[in-house]
Amino acid sequence: MTTGAQDPEDPYRGLRRETPTERLDRNWVELLQELRVVQTGVQLLTGFLLTLPFQSRFEDLDRYQESVYLVVLLLAVTAVVLFIAPVGYHRALFQQRSKAQLVRAGSAFAKAGLATVGLVVSGGVSLVVDVVGGRVAGWVAGGAVAALVLVCWYVLPRRTLAVVLRDRAAAQDSADASSGTSRETP
Repeated sequence: MTTGAQDPEDPYRGLRRETPTERLDRNWVELLQELRVVQTGVQLLTGFLLTLPFQSRFEDLDRYQESVYLVVLLLAVTAVVLFIAPVGYHRALFQQRSKAQLVRAGSAFAKAGLATVGLVVSGGVSLVVDVVGGRVAGWVAGGAVAALVLVCWYVLPRRTLAVVLRDRAAAQDSADASSGTSRETP
């Protein structure tokens, strides 16, 4: 590999002096830190949702609102399970030299958990606005929150990733051109 060129499998090669095992450990610690950020909020939200049926106004909900509530509650519980799953996964694979699988699975659980939380938040807003302002207002508010979640948690990161990959490819092409090599085969 040309000096200065980035390895697509390891974009930090040469920038960080860490072994593959150290990188996996760092990735695992970073993932756990991300999970800590969302886990507390999701658990509090789920706890709040679990108490709603015991409030006096809950009896005033119509069938649609009760259905939305139940879906949001089940999604919130699912999110809690998804965000805690990496811990159980870690316990099951502890000392089995499977950190790469653990990091991949933990990342997949976190992504699924975030998607689920997005549904919980938009569904919860939809329910509250429906109760306060009516059905159409609830749909609009829930849809707006879902769109915001989609843009902030998926569209913008994917757009940034595309720029990063484009810049990385341009840097690789530049390094290849200056060294006289090419990725194309003659």
